[in-house]
Amino acid sequence: MPISNPCFTSFTQPIDGYTLPEKFTFPFCYEPHPLCELAAEELQRHLEAQQEWHHNFGLSGDKSNAIGKMFGVLLVKAPTGEIGYLSAFSGKIADSNHLPYFVPPVFDMLEEDGFFKTELAEITEINATIKQLEANPQLSHLATSIQSETTASLQQIEIQRQVMIEGRKSRKAQRAAAEITAQDGTEKSAEELEQLKVVLGKESVKEKNTLRDIKLIWDEKINALQCQLNELEDALNELKTKRKNLSNGLQKKLFQQYKFLNTHGIEKDLNDIFKDTPNQIPPAGSGECAAPKLLQYAFAHGFTPLALAEFWWGIAPKSEIRQHKKFYASCQSKCQPILGHMLDGIEMDENPLLINPAEGKDLEIVYEDEFMVVVNKPADFLSVPGKNIHDSVYARIQQRYPDATGGLIIHRLDMATSGLLVLGLTPKAHKRLQQQFINRTVEKRYTALLDGVLEQDEGLITLPMRGDLYDRPRQLVCFEHGKPAETTYQVIERKENKTKVYLYPKTGRTHQLRVHCAHYLGLNMPITGDGLYGKKANRLHLHAGYLSLIHPITKEPMEFNVEAEF
Repeated sequence: MPISNPCFTSFTQPIDGYTLPEKFTFPFCYEPHPLCELAAEELQRHLEAQQEWHHNFGLSGDKSNAIGKMFGVLLVKAPTGEIGYLSAFSGKIADSNHLPYFVPPVFDMLEEDGFFKTELAEITEINATIKQLEANPQLSHLATSIQSETTASLQQIEIQRQVMIEGRKSRKAQRAAAEITAQDGTEKSAEELEQLKVVLGKESVKEKNTLRDIKLIWDEKINALQCQLNELEDALNELKTKRKNLSNGLQKKLFQQYKFLNTHGIEKDLNDIFKDTPNQIPPAGSGECAAPKLLQYAFAHGFTPLALAEFWWGIAPKSEIRQHKKFYASCQSKCQPILGHMLDGIEMDENPLLINPAEGKDLEIVYEDEFMVVVNKPADFLSVPGKNIHDSVYARIQQRYPDATGGLIIHRLDMATSGLLVLGLTPKAHKRLQQQFINRTVEKRYTALLDGVLEQDEGLITLPMRGDLYDRPRQLVCFEHGKPAETTYQVIERKENKTKVYLYPKTGRTHQLRVHCAHYLGLNMPITGDGLYGKKANRLHLHAGYLSLIHPITKEPMEFNVEAEF
């Protein structure tokens, strides 16, 4: 019997030929189940065909105010036993939290008569008052006046001090001359000396009093201005404190409304879920992502979750790399704590990040002597021990050279990247090799295969980068806070809708080559097999194939060249 639920969608085609998943999706690293892919295709056709609402995803026409969105599908078993799926979007779309076909938000902060809008209106009103007060020309005028008056006072005080210095010199000279005259021993000369000392003393006192009066006059003028400025700033700071307290109170109250169930029927709000995390406070937007919305609806309405998949729809954000229709893992900072609670007790696929990808792989030695070693690292092989996996280039070299006294690792390659790595076996060799990398005198060349045909034969990419604080290890392009990153590229071959290129990184930022290739302001073509910024394949087609450096001890030039195997 078909289920009657506005958010449950039955598949439009028979699914008898599909095998149901044995375990639930591990949401932070996965390949979508075929039924989730089918559900995503149906949802995407719905997005293209529906006419009930409008949102500018940037897929056509004006892209200036376009905003792409993450969507999710949850494969579920209904209480009646029917297999279907639920759909959700992250955040809001078309200025709404509620749209037909999609599960509702866990909490609707946009509800017209809700506390959020009422209390937010008060904060908004305070913001407007603060903005008005900050725009008061008296603030800048008083601050400028205080600064100029302070400068003028210091100048006048310094002039008076110079007068006093010259006065002391003059009085000292007069006393010396009078003392010489008084050496004749007459009563008159002794009396004149004493009278002179009295006069000179009065002059000194007068000069000191003048300095005191100058300071008092200026202090009075500056203090009067400062009092006026303090009065304005105190009113401003009082409002800012009130705004902060109201915002913190509203945020905490808001987080209490976001309550999430799990398969045991245990309910926790965001404050409870995040209290044991490093920051203890939920990041903005927590609970608004598609995955927790889908699971909450499923648990609340008796659906059994079977598999999850999330995909991006529309234009990419300016800083992030998101591709239209591509599947993505759930975010780390916002979703991991929530899903950790919600999926407690559900048997999930194994976390791929706990599996040693280097097991059974050999580490090829390209060059070795008593001072250094060069290896050809396979793809999916750690450079250094990870949080959960110890096996790595560092560990293997440590086993091969147990008596090595150097720091070994000089530079690193991403786990997914193959190619040449240099290691130092003695302290002196390690230091000298490291200095070459720091000074950027080492010549490096990578070979990459891009998804697409690149028209330009060569060029330069300069996109500053920083880590994504909310979704590590992903990196962002950020012109405000990013560190400079520079890559030169040169096309080698174009074939079968792919482009093979040489990449020459001048800097060595994390994921630099992958981001510079995939970002729309870079080459706008992800490297083949890049599961983080493009589409996963058998491997990441990025290889550190060429290195040129100076031997740390003999000072001889050295070149190493290992061709990519793709």
